[in-house]
Amino acid sequence: MQTTPLTNVHRELGAKLVDFAGFEMPLTYTSLKEEHQAVREAAGMFDVSHMGEFIIRGAGARDLVQYVTSNDVDKLAEGQAQYSCLPRPAGGIVDDLLVYRLPPNPKMGMSGEHPAYMLVVNAGNIVKDWQWIEQHNTFGAEMIDISADTALLAVQGPKATAILQTLTQHDLTAIPYYQFKRGSLAGVDNVILSATGYTGSGGFELYLQADKATEVWSAILKAGKEEGLIPCGLGARDTLRLEKGYCLYGNDINDTTTPLEAGLGWITKLAGDDFVGKDHLVQQKEAGLGRRLVGFKVNGRRSPRNGHGLLDAEGNPIGEVTSGTHAPSLDYPIGMGYVAIGNHRPGTKIQVDLGRKTMEAEVVKLPFLP
Repeated sequence: MQTTPLTNVHRELGAKLVDFAGFEMPLTYTSLKEEHQAVREAAGMFDVSHMGEFIIRGAGARDLVQYVTSNDVDKLAEGQAQYSCLPRPAGGIVDDLLVYRLPPNPKMGMSGEHPAYMLVVNAGNIVKDWQWIEQHNTFGAEMIDISADTALLAVQGPKATAILQTLTQHDLTAIPYYQFKRGSLAGVDNVILSATGYTGSGGFELYLQADKATEVWSAILKAGKEEGLIPCGLGARDTLRLEKGYCLYGNDINDTTTPLEAGLGWITKLAGDDFVGKDHLVQQKEAGLGRRLVGFKVNGRRSPRNGHGLLDAEGNPIGEVTSGTHAPSLDYPIGMGYVAIGNHRPGTKIQVDLGRKTMEAEVVKLPFLP
C-alpha cells in the first residue's frame, strides 16, 4: 500500500489503518460516532493527502479544462474553485473533482498571461484521470502532476475557522465558500487556504508541501485541543458526506452513471461550450431520464448497504442502493440509490431488499441533514 506523509503520525496516534484506494489510511482513531459528532459540533481534522493534484497551465489550459470537465471554468475568477466532473462520451463519469483557478505564481512560472488551474481528483483515479486528460490534450496545455509532493489536510466543523485563525495572519472569515487564498499557516509558507470541504459543517482544506505536513498537523492539533478538535478517519468522513447527500465516486457515481441521473445537472454546462459527452447528455435530457439518484430513510435499525436491491411498495424491483449508513446526527438509517423514474419523488414508499427479508423505507429530499 502507498502511504501519506502522515502515516507514521496516524500509527503513533493509534489509528485503525485500512487499505483505501491503495493507500494505508486511518479509518478511526477513537470511534466513528465520536469523530462524526466532533465535526458537527466542534472540529475535526482529516488527512486526505491521498487525493491527487494536477496543475494545468499554458496557452491551452483554459480550453483543455473547459473541454474535459462538465462545469463552466469561465465562471471562475482567480482565487475561486468549483465542483465538476470528467464526463465520458456516452455520459458516464470518469471522476468527480474540484477545479481551482490559480492566481499567477512566479515560483511555478505562471505569468498571468494565460489562466492556470489545479485539478483535485480522487485517490483511486489519479492514474486514470491523468491519462484521460492527457489523451484529450490537443490544446498544447502543460500538465504537471504534483500529487506526490502535496499534502492535503481537511479541518472541518463550526469551530474550524476560529482554530485555524490563531495560526495565520490572513483573515479567514474574509474567504467566502469555494474561494481560497495562498498564504502562511503555522509558520509554513505557500499554503493554499481553501474554504471547501466534503462534510457540510464548514471549515477549510489546506494544500501544502508534503514535507511540512507533520509540522502543520501537530500545530493544528495543539491549537484546537481546548476547542474539542480531534483527528478523524475515513469512517466519519463517509457518514458526514452521506448525511449531506454528497456523492462518493465508486458508489453513487461511476463510469456508467451520468451527471443528470446523479442530480448533478447544476455542474453540467449544456448551454455552454462543447465538452466531452455533451451531445449524449443533451439527448438524454431531451428524451427524459430513466432513473434518478435519490435519498431515502429506513424505518428500522438495520443500515442499507451498497448493492442491496430497491423495490417499490408492491415488491417490484426499481433500483439499487449505492450508499447507506446509520446517520449519527439523525440516529436512524439512511441511504442513497438509483430508482426508476416515477419512484423518485419525496414521500414515495419503497423497500430495501435484504434477500430473505425487506425493510420499509421512504424517499426523502436531500440533504438528509439541513
